[in-house]
Amino acid sequence: MSKYEGRWQTVKVDVDGGIGWITLNRPEKRNAMSPTLNREMIAVLEMLELDDDAQVVVLTGAGESWSAGMDLKEYFRETDGKPEIMQERMRRDCSQWQWKLLRMYSKATIAMVNGWCFGGAFSPLVACDLAIAADDAVFGLSEVNWGIPPGNLVSKAVADTMGHRQALHYIMTGDTFTGKEAAAMGLVNKSVPKAELRDAVIALAAKLLEKNPVVLRHAKIGFKRCRELTWEQGEDYLYAKTDQSNYRDPEKGRKEGLKQFLDDKTIKPGLQSYKRA
Repeated sequence: MSKYEGRWQTVKVDVDGGIGWITLNRPEKRNAMSPTLNREMIAVLEMLELDDDAQVVVLTGAGESWSAGMDLKEYFRETDGKPEIMQERMRRDCSQWQWKLLRMYSKATIAMVNGWCFGGAFSPLVACDLAIAADDAVFGLSEVNWGIPPGNLVSKAVADTMGHRQALHYIMTGDTFTGKEAAAMGLVNKSVPKAELRDAVIALAAKLLEKNPVVLRHAKIGFKRCRELTWEQGEDYLYAKTDQSNYRDPEKGRKEGLKQFLDDKTIKPGLQSYKRA
């Protein structure tokens, strides 16, 4: 039995083979994100970040959906007329896990998109470092169909991953698209037949687990930060991240990698990683 069994109402967590599996668990609601789920996801992510047994985190959904976005009834209709401070707290909880925690998470993250992915679900999808979808997963920005523009940072998420014309087409029409089309647009890294999805994610996670976790963390965060900087700022920042990585790395991976390449001649860095102790 998982050490996290039954701890949360809307989220399931299991840790196996170095992978922390997070499953949004509201299949009857297509895993729509409710205020309760948002609060629980903050706790889940903060707990797994400190769990040494989980070095790569996978986010997926129960049943036939990844997530249908925000729970319209719980998130909108039931807060109408409530104090403004309550609505503000709900917005804060939503943003806290969907992009603030996930985007700069200290461990590698993979979105395993097993089915429907709509609206607000695009924020955590893009906040994950990598994403693999089922070929027949269904994606959509349906907000325009029920009278509002995409909320939170959905538009920012698609602007950072999809082409300009493609993003505007789906934002303005509400049309749906498949996992294969999502991969072609760069919204996900690739798509595979649904029966192969879990194995493909495990294979990707296995590659990440082979890497030095300190270097991996600084590499991914450095990339994400430098996208928002000028070239000059990026140069200074990335040199600083390299120095920070070298200083904090208990494995001294740079030293060992150079030794194995230059002195021992046992590795080819373009084809393989250095051998970790």
